[in-house]
Amino acid sequence: MIFMFRGESSSVPVEEGEVYDVTIQDIARQGDGIARIEGFVIFVPGTKAGDEVRIKIERVLPKYGFASLVE
Repeated sequence: MIFMFRGESSSVPVEEGEVYDVTIQDIARQGDGIARIEGFVIFVPGTKAGDEVRIKIERVLPKYGFASLVE
């Protein structure tokens, strides 16, 4: 996926609907887990730091994304 910022393009390393195995690295202020894929931040609700989980990308924004747990 490619986003345009003021005439510049930025490539995002994930796409909506894709599934990844990740490690939750940190917790956001709202309590969501934070994973990173090639440095790109993904928020994952219902997780805690250190969890190794499988996620599905639900929404991708230019600087971060949201995912859900895959059972």
